[in-house]
Amino acid sequence: MKCVCEAKWLGLINYSDGLLMQERAVERLRAGEGPEQLLLLEHPHVFTLGRGADSAHILASEDQLHSHSIEVHETGRGGDVTYHGPGQLVGYPIINLKPDRLDVHRYVRDVEEVLIRTIADFGVEGERIKGLTGVWVGDEKIAAIGVRIARWITSHGFALNVSTDLKYFQMIVPCGITDKGVTSMSRLLGRQIDMREVAQVFRRRFGEVFERDMVEFNYE
Repeated sequence: MKCVCEAKWLGLINYSDGLLMQERAVERLRAGEGPEQLLLLEHPHVFTLGRGADSAHILASEDQLHSHSIEVHETGRGGDVTYHGPGQLVGYPIINLKPDRLDVHRYVRDVEEVLIRTIADFGVEGERIKGLTGVWVGDEKIAAIGVRIARWITSHGFALNVSTDLKYFQMIVPCGITDKGVTSMSRLLGRQIDMREVAQVFRRRFGEVFERDMVEFNYE
């Protein structure tokens, strides 16, 4: 029997509010008081630093951060510096990897697989690059992944550039990688992509890869 995972589209959510939602969902799942969840959303402009990230990889000055209304947050995920903003689908899976998925590397590869299948449904061919996390189109990253796993319950997750304003990535060294670029679905396809449609496809593909029955619940 498949586990049930509740998928929620939350819209535009402040980064700090998203963290709080994740923490509460993890606590409820760990206590057996709530379901697994897939939180899908967008954030206002924010740079986040993973555990051990190099703050020098934020290239923007304080004045630039202020003038572009960019927040900066340290966070408990893995990885270096990344950007979140409007036009980017952010996903936070809150699932229990016990008893049959106790492999951190497998979990990350499975998230990559969901993303690869999702963008393929829109005509974008994504791939992995050996030794690097995320999904790539050539030498340009289209999706970043930074996860936290505590007692085999996952949080944090991925960021997929759907119609993201890519100029914000010029203010950081994305994921600490200096020799590769970033791209988006809209840039590659030459048209605007509906965020809700991408979220729906991701939800379906997530259920396939992680063998979950996805139950949709939208906050409106």
